Amino acid sequence: MELTPAELTVLGLVIERPQHGYDLEQVIERRGIRQWTDIGFSSIYYLLAKLERRGLVEVPDAPAAAKSRRVFHATAAGRDVAARTTRALVEEPRPVPHPLLVGLANLPLLSADEYAQALQARLAWLEGRIAGIEAARQAQAAQSPLPLPAREVFSYSLSLLEAERQWLAGRVQVQR
Repeated sequence: MELTPAELTVLGLVIERPQHGYDLEQVIERRGIRQWTDIGFSSIYYLLAKLERRGLVEVPDAPAAAKSRRVFHATAAGRDVAARTTRALVEEPRPVPHPLLVGLANLPLLSADEYAQALQARLAWLEGRIAGIEAARQAQAAQSPLPLPAREVFSYSLSLLEAERQWLAGRVQVQR
């Protein structure tokens, strides 16, 4: 992979529209991007600097003052590597380690009651997470029509969470 998921996320947002770090933070917050990626506010500037060093973004009109907001634009090379990385991520299935599977593999360490309580707690958390993502999707859609990437992220995320909720609900019933 040519870009990390965090790098591709930031570069993709710059490709959508040239912007500075604070603008990126606002988009990340508004779209609920932190629900599915680990980009912290402080890492946005680190990622932008890294992408700039690699020639994937640039600041065509560098501000006179060092503290001025620098508006980043994607370069042709940035668009190319982002497109290749995006295609690879969409096209190539990759195993994703899931901590739940490790927990399930070690069920003999829990009593039946502990397992049932853990399932119920996870189900409650998951329902809150689904509600949070749904609220973020609706809030974003109310401000402006969602771009295709945002619609797809919300759709896929909610589909996965709904599938896990269905599985958990079934398991909770079995444990009663």
